[in-house]
Amino acid sequence: MAKKNAKKPARAQSEEPSDKQLGKPSEKQPEKLSKKQKKKFFQKELARLQIELVKLQEWIKAQGLKVVVIFEGRDAAGKGGVIKCITQHLSPRICRVAALAAPTEREKTQWYFQRYVPYLPAAGEMVLFDRSWYNRAGVERVMGFCADHDVAEFFHSCPEFERMLIRSGIVLLKYWFSVSDEEQERRFQSRIHDPTKRWKLSPMDLESRRRWVDYSRAKDEMFAYTDIKQAPWLVVNADSKKRARLNCIRHLLNAIPYKDLTPKPMKLPSRENKSSYVRPPITDQTFVPEVY
Repeated sequence: MAKKNAKKPARAQSEEPSDKQLGKPSEKQPEKLSKKQKKKFFQKELARLQIELVKLQEWIKAQGLKVVVIFEGRDAAGKGGVIKCITQHLSPRICRVAALAAPTEREKTQWYFQRYVPYLPAAGEMVLFDRSWYNRAGVERVMGFCADHDVAEFFHSCPEFERMLIRSGIVLLKYWFSVSDEEQERRFQSRIHDPTKRWKLSPMDLESRRRWVDYSRAKDEMFAYTDIKQAPWLVVNADSKKRARLNCIRHLLNAIPYKDLTPKPMKLPSRENKSSYVRPPITDQTFVPEVY
């Protein structure tokens, strides 16, 4: 097992980029608003940030940037929710999500990072990892899916693997969504009672709940070894889903300098009018029943 008294690497000089690109949040801060006003505030602010995400997407494409964003955190911390907000208005050809299933028997025999490499971005792409190679330091370790020497090797190899990615031109951001014990329990209960969310809850989630302290210790040691200057861990307070989404997206936008390349509005041409064209009979086609 890796040494627990490893010296923690120095953090980057500034984890909070300047807000020159985005300006201040619109309207009043949520603390001063009613419940209805808060909802409206978050919706308006999210829409504003999503417009900026489209601008960032076009900049990534135009400049040939290669961006990797890692989302980690406990179960029900809100990783999937923020990823949906980020990708909602983006092109899947430019911004795609990588959410790998459990490794196959063949993949278990490979170099650990090998199965993640095919998902890395080419020029002009951004990849969002919904969990990542950090599974080894978290779920695999806590649940006993790997040996102690595998974890020790991961702690040794991971920082250099990430430095190698950065040297190759990849922009790497790592977000950890931090959720409290009480809030995780509330979200688990919500999943139990909501039929549309029940699929999100698995026996593994319940077991991770029981091993809360083990996960906490694993996370602390993971941070100690992998919180490197070139790619520090960026912790998002995730007890409020809406706040976490806005704060994370805002940070992402400020972390990658970009310019507005939005094209000017185009003029829609007139439709070609050819009287010689005759549409086929409706009876020759199969239509979806109009139930609504």
